[in-house]
Amino acid sequence: METKFAQIIVFFLLALFFQTLMARKEIDGPEVIELQKEFESNCFGKLRWPELIGVPTKLAKEIIEKENPSINDVPIVLNGSPVTFDFRCERVRLFDNILGYVVQIPTVT
Repeated sequence: METKFAQIIVFFLLALFFQTLMARKEIDGPEVIELQKEFESNCFGKLRWPELIGVPTKLAKEIIEKENPSINDVPIVLNGSPVTFDFRCERVRLFDNILGYVVQIPTVT
């Protein structure tokens, strides 16, 4: 019984350490926002499409390419899939669900 309890505690401690490896979001603080603005300042045209949440991904891809001609890489990625953390002004990832609808705000990444 004691070994199971110890294993549970070790599991939760490890989970706390892995949480720091997760991607940070804008709500994490001003330093993250400033870093994002620094990267985005080199990009031209529209950079975010919050109005496309819930839109079919193929239609969203056409809209993004039409509204910002400098975007030439719009991969459709299943939500939760691993992605690289490199930043490119010509790429917008579309995160969709299994039904084919956009579930995250498309942003230049």
